[in-house]
Amino acid sequence: MLSRRRIRRAPSGGDHGAHWISYSDMMASLLLVFVLAVIYSVYQYYSMLEIKTQQLNEQQMELDKATITLVQREQELEAANVTLMGKQEELAAIQIQLDQQENDLHAAQTALKTKEEEQALLQLQLAEQADALAAMQTVLDAQRNEMISYQRRIDDMVGVRSKIIQELSRALTAANLGASVDKTTGDIVLESTVFFDSNSSTIKNEGRALLSRFLPVYLGVLMRQEYADYVGEIVIEGHTDTAGTYLANLRLSQNRALSVAEYCLQLSSLTRSQVSQLQSLLTAKGRSFSDPIYRSDGTVDMDASRRVEFKFRLKDAEMIDEMNRILTQMEAQGNN
Repeated sequence: MLSRRRIRRAPSGGDHGAHWISYSDMMASLLLVFVLAVIYSVYQYYSMLEIKTQQLNEQQMELDKATITLVQREQELEAANVTLMGKQEELAAIQIQLDQQENDLHAAQTALKTKEEEQALLQLQLAEQADALAAMQTVLDAQRNEMISYQRRIDDMVGVRSKIIQELSRALTAANLGASVDKTTGDIVLESTVFFDSNSSTIKNEGRALLSRFLPVYLGVLMRQEYADYVGEIVIEGHTDTAGTYLANLRLSQNRALSVAEYCLQLSSLTRSQVSQLQSLLTAKGRSFSDPIYRSDGTVDMDASRRVEFKFRLKDAEMIDEMNRILTQMEAQGNN
């Protein structure tokens, strides 16, 4: 109260004091306003700071969430990358398998093409073989038919040979000739000592006498008309013993066979037609000592080896050889 009074009193002393009081109040008011402004500003600052801090906290939380999400995404991405790398490796392995399968397929296609070519070639070969078999079958059928014909002729020929051998045996026996006839071949052996002296090819008188009795009987059977279609050759063979060289005995045996053949052709009992027929059948052969006669002890019987043989061959003897050749071929084809 005293202060106020003093202040109120001051103006009574003059205008200067009143002016100063108003300025002070004004400054105080300004200071108060400034303080209030500062306080308001501080309040606004802290309010704004709190709001910003809250926003920052919220943003930090969002950032943390985003960071967590990003880390999770990175982990997921890393896992995806690992998975992708695994898939890439699987794809690489699959690609390798595909390449291998493609190579295998190409190889299989090549092999299949080769097989197809081989199959085509095989079919061609089979066709050729079928044609060859058909042709062979045709040949075999022809040969079989030919063999049947041959067999019939052989049967006839065997019958004819047997009949000729029987008739020769009967005729020689009836003529009281001691010559024996081989029951299988019809060969007749005459001892050479009866015909020739040692180392000679001239027929002796007793040999001529024997031939004069033997030949009409022998030729009378072989030159019959009923055997004209069968008898193909009459062979006179000369044989020697083993003394001397082969060539010397070959010459001697040939000359002896030739002397007997000449005597046959000069027989007075033969007609000109028979001589002509005999010329077409008669053959003289020298065998030297290629076929000697042996004793039971294995030594050569020199007397028996010196001999003259009369043989006959039927015309179908060649046919037998041909048939044997065909049979051999058929057997070889059967084995193949």
